[in-house]
Amino acid sequence: MTTDIKKGRDRTLYPASPVPAVAVMVRRGDAVLMIKRGKEPKKGTWTVPGGSIEPGEAIFQAAKREVMEETGLSVQPLEAFTAVDAIYHDGRGRLRFHYVIIYIEAAYLGGEAVAGDDATEACWVNFENISKGFRDAEPGTLQIIKKRLGL
Repeated sequence: MTTDIKKGRDRTLYPASPVPAVAVMVRRGDAVLMIKRGKEPKKGTWTVPGGSIEPGEAIFQAAKREVMEETGLSVQPLEAFTAVDAIYHDGRGRLRFHYVIIYIEAAYLGGEAVAGDDATEACWVNFENISKGFRDAEPGTLQIIKKRLGL
C-alpha cells in the first residue's frame, strides 16, 4: 500500500489522480499463480498478485516486489502485455479508487506459494480451471488471463 507521507494517508483511497499499479500473471508449467485478495477493492476475490507502483520504482521492480510480498515467490518479469483502468465509486458516487493497472507476464523462479501481505490465500491454478472459470475469480482478471493464454 502506498502512503502519502506528507499527508499521512493512503494515496490509493479517494485519490486526487489515478494510481499506477501492476498485476502479475506468473506462469509455472500449465498453471497460473492466483491470490485471494485480503483488502478492498475486490476483497475476497481471486486474482493475480499486484499492487501500487512506489515512487521511483520501475514496473518490473514493482512486479517482483509485489509477488514476493504477497506470495513469497521469486519471479522474472518478461513482458508488459496490457493495461486497464480499475475505477470504483463509493455509495455516494465519489471516486473511491482509480488504478491504472499494467499487466505483466512473469516466469516462476522459485519458492513456495504462501499468502502474505494483502493476500489471504495463494495457489497455482491450472489452465483448464482458468478456461472454465472458478468460484470467486475476479471476472476482468480472468478474461485478461484467458486472452493472454489463448483459452
